[in-house]
Amino acid sequence: MGDTAVKADKAPKKSWFKGLKAEFKKIIWPDRKSLTRQTIAVVATSVALGIIIKILDIIITYGIDFLVTL
Repeated sequence: MGDTAVKADKAPKKSWFKGLKAEFKKIIWPDRKSLTRQTIAVVATSVALGIIIKILDIIITYGIDFLVTL
């Protein structure tokens, strides 16, 4: 009784691959212009965030050094 329920839930691998292939066909890839803009936005944001973190690190380090020397 329990074996039939388990076997009914398992789909053959062939149908899984067909489903996977169908899902990949639904993917809409961005065009070159859009991809370039998004890449530039990600790089610029990463650089800006890195600079902000470095500035905060310098300020915090200076503050801690100042407090330690008191």
